[in-house]
Amino acid sequence: MRIRSALTALAVVLAGLVAGAGSSATASTTTATTSPWCGITWGSAEKTAGTLSDAPLVDVRTGRHDCYDRVVFEFAGPVDGYSVGYGETWTEGEGLALSPYTAGGALLRVSLRAPAYDAAHSGTIPYAVGEHTANLLRYPTLRDVVFGGSFEGYSTFAVGVRTRLPFRVLVLAGPGTHSRVVLDVAHQWQE
Repeated sequence: MRIRSALTALAVVLAGLVAGAGSSATASTTTATTSPWCGITWGSAEKTAGTLSDAPLVDVRTGRHDCYDRVVFEFAGPVDGYSVGYGETWTEGEGLALSPYTAGGALLRVSLRAPAYDAAHSGTIPYAVGEHTANLLRYPTLRDVVFGGSFEGYSTFAVGVRTRLPFRVLVLAGPGTHSRVVLDVAHQWQE
């Protein structure tokens, strides 16, 4: 008796699916592909803003969040200039490609419009060109952050990610007189 009831219920469901396969299947697909995951609608196109600053880079750190991984670039003063996009990243001043040295299935090219050295041209972060700046064990999206150098007021990083995913860039004030350029990379595309 239970089997017969289950089969009858299954037949009703299948008949409904077959009957509505035309227009409702299309509507269902449209709804599923436009529904943002975690509210993220960032996209993966290049993002550029701001102007050149002389406030030096003083820290690079990362963080994991529920819906995205984050890279924070902190400066000793106001900075709002950046260019971030998918593609090859070159070392500043040398032109050496960083892709062979950066883990990940896709590479984000991060160009910060501020130096990683002070007025006396002494480095303000503890990384040499080509060094990995973070331990990214257990990060869902980030795979690597590699310093590409600083030359003529620009600082470059290669950020390796699992695959090409949506990202956003924020400019935040603080702490104190410092500022931050923040790169968030989503864990996945829309549902």
